[in-house]
Amino acid sequence: MDSAENPIESTPRFAIIGYAARFPGAADAEEFWDVLREGRDAISEVPADRWDAEEFFDPEPGAPGKVVTRRAGFVEDVTGFDAPFFGMSTREVRLMDPQHRLLLETAWRAVEHSGIAPTDLAETNSGVFVGLATHDYLGMASDELTFPEIEAYMAIGTSNAAAAGRISYRLGLQGPSVAVDTACSSSLVAIHQACQALQLGECDLALAGGANVLLTPATMITFSHAHMLAPDGKCKTFDAAADGYVRGEGSGVIVIKRLEDAIRDGDRIRAVIRGSAINQDGASGGLTVPNGVAQQRVIADALKRAGVAPSEVGYLEAHGTGTSLGDPIEAQAAGAAYGIGRETNDPLLIGSAKTNIGHLEAAAGIAGVIKVILSLENELLPQHRNFQNPSPHIPWDRLPVEVVREARPWGRNGRPRIAGVSSFGFAGTNAHVILEEAPVVSRDAVEPPAPAGGRKFSILPLSARTPAALAQLADKYRAWLNAHPEAALADLCFTAGVGRAHLEHRAALVVNTREAAVELLSAVADDRPAPGLGRGESHDTPKTAWLFTGQGSQYPAWPGSCSRPSRCLPIL
Repeated sequence: MDSAENPIESTPRFAIIGYAARFPGAADAEEFWDVLREGRDAISEVPADRWDAEEFFDPEPGAPGKVVTRRAGFVEDVTGFDAPFFGMSTREVRLMDPQHRLLLETAWRAVEHSGIAPTDLAETNSGVFVGLATHDYLGMASDELTFPEIEAYMAIGTSNAAAAGRISYRLGLQGPSVAVDTACSSSLVAIHQACQALQLGECDLALAGGANVLLTPATMITFSHAHMLAPDGKCKTFDAAADGYVRGEGSGVIVIKRLEDAIRDGDRIRAVIRGSAINQDGASGGLTVPNGVAQQRVIADALKRAGVAPSEVGYLEAHGTGTSLGDPIEAQAAGAAYGIGRETNDPLLIGSAKTNIGHLEAAAGIAGVIKVILSLENELLPQHRNFQNPSPHIPWDRLPVEVVREARPWGRNGRPRIAGVSSFGFAGTNAHVILEEAPVVSRDAVEPPAPAGGRKFSILPLSARTPAALAQLADKYRAWLNAHPEAALADLCFTAGVGRAHLEHRAALVVNTREAAVELLSAVADDRPAPGLGRGESHDTPKTAWLFTGQGSQYPAWPGSCSRPSRCLPIL
């Protein structure tokens, strides 16, 4: 097998240049890192606005119409959506699956996080690859709507294909747009397909991720009857007490480019996808029974494509559902695949975000990828929760693996930090991705010439759809500046000017110090005037043309005759 010292020359690599997330206990990726870093449990009881947890609870497994647990991982205001921001009507959004809403908002934020204005992607060869698997909203709509109430928006509002297509439509992307359903491995398969499309030249930038939302008890009942769920609502991966997984919801999206393109374009690289692979269990012990040989094979395939030796991988973000059957199979497969050539004093460290936020099912893979990116950026491996007594079904003494019991620094040991991420679907589709820390890209720093008088002023532009949203944005910028004293003000101004969409309601702040920026941001947030602060509106209102056809308006040629401005008369 080729190693990192002797990589396969033709092996393509892909740069992750941005990401966004909304997971249990975390409104964004920064809060997700707080959950991981602090080792928090983001699982809660079922909110009252979902369903009556008490009505559907029964500790007896298999009780008809009941669930053995009251707990899962939920995000706040999961059905909320800023329809006017995306130019959508209330009527359309009413029949739009919350999974689609989450994905659209998360995709926009991920593009912004990459330093690209989402509006700049219009008419570009950019692709969308998203994983979804559940259909709670379709079931609810089918149950609650009478036949006369069903309308056209229901089709595009509940189709998985529309989840990807709507992102492409709203951002004007012209590359491939694909929805993937391989159950729990959906979003990791979506990432794999995005990399394949980039390699083949089918797109030059790709958005990849997934979403999952828990709206009804129906799927909970199904999984409860299948003995998949942990009654206490705790995912105890690799522990002796492992007795099932905990469902979770959320959405995550990453922005991917070919590595050489990202370096050429000066993008900030968050992590590198060295390689990926997918496969199928095939004929095994049962449709939903994990296949250890297939898991071992998919890891080996990903390593081969990455040109990475097993011993060079320091951490595995495991699928880790916390089941007494699945955990031993995964641990032994990982040990066999990653143990080749590994020194006894250098075990593979393993953990799973499912112990913090639950199993996000179709979005589980993207949650694991974003966890690894955050761990690489912060040089810390978070604690793997709920691990007290190692599972007796796992031969720990024969496996070169070690669970991350407590958070620990993630050192390099003289080589780049590399991690694997696994996702296994309950219908047998397995996926594995190899991630490496971002390369050190040397750039010649060019100091901009100082203005006359030596005063270095910058413009910090802000914009939003509404005045209220503009005030909220200013408050977020102010909080971010206060929380990141190391950030360069000039970089912030540059990103706000170049890497953000410029919307209707605007403010321009003339600043030369952090203190001045915070003061003017406070003025915008409080809606008060201040020296150095300019406000305005920019409405590109479309003009209306009137067509008086007289007799003959029934002919199809009339509407088309003025479809191009050059064919229309000047406005009188």
